Amino acid sequence: MHTVALTKGVPDFREGQVSFDEDGHLERGETPTVMNPNDKHALRTALQVKVRNGGHLSVMSMGPPGYGDVLGEAMESVYADDLYLLSDRELAASDTWATAITLATGLEKLEDPPDLVFAGFKTADGETGHTGPQTCWCLDWPMITHVVALDVDEAAGRVRAKRLVEGDIEEIETVEAPMPAFIVADPEFEPTYRKAAHRLTLKDLRAETRERAEDHEEHLTTWDHADLNLDPDYIGLDGSPTIVSSVDPIPKAPAEREATMVDPADAAGMEELFEAMEPFAAADGQSAAGD
Repeated sequence: MHTVALTKGVPDFREGQVSFDEDGHLERGETPTVMNPNDKHALRTALQVKVRNGGHLSVMSMGPPGYGDVLGEAMESVYADDLYLLSDRELAASDTWATAITLATGLEKLEDPPDLVFAGFKTADGETGHTGPQTCWCLDWPMITHVVALDVDEAAGRVRAKRLVEGDIEEIETVEAPMPAFIVADPEFEPTYRKAAHRLTLKDLRAETRERAEDHEEHLTTWDHADLNLDPDYIGLDGSPTIVSSVDPIPKAPAEREATMVDPADAAGMEELFEAMEPFAAADGQSAAGD
């Protein structure tokens, strides 16, 4: 069985160094990047399938060359066998639709067609939740969203999932679908390894992958739009129907409290520090450790 987990690098908003060009497009090559937090739920789901059912696990992303580090992190997280990066300048400034076309084409190009594809339910930069479902639409596969539990019957070629349905009250819905299928993981998903054999497999995979992840570039395949035989009119900015009207800069969060720096060699400064802290010391001469 072949499974593929999709992941994406997103701006590290904590750094406050998000860079945009004059047209309001994010300059990903100039912005610190981290793995999209919601993708980690999809990665955990894919790992559970690999541990329980075996098979080959790939991770795929679309983005600039720097995303190789994000893929390396993903390899170490889910003990992936290989990595795929869809990357070149023609793909820059893609919206969710152009991204979905590119990802679907990348998935179809794989030598071993995937049985299951996993995606997070939204990205931290776009917040649309569109890319996974649109990619699935391009493939014309069944899709199960907001998955919180998953079982795969490889012999029957079916996947059975519990999904979270939110409304006036939260409900759990159980659904089945034939494979190949597309799975969108919910943040509530928690992998389960009930059998001792599963836990032993997890341990063996962890040790095996650490060594592979150290040289993840050797397991990375990069395809550009020509490799994928994509028409430039349908990808990147030209193939993106979304129009960005304006972009507001992301300010650094203000410090919640002021800090005074004191040099330990400054006797007067240290004396003032101890005087300031004295009212907060334990009463009756008791140390905090003795309470």
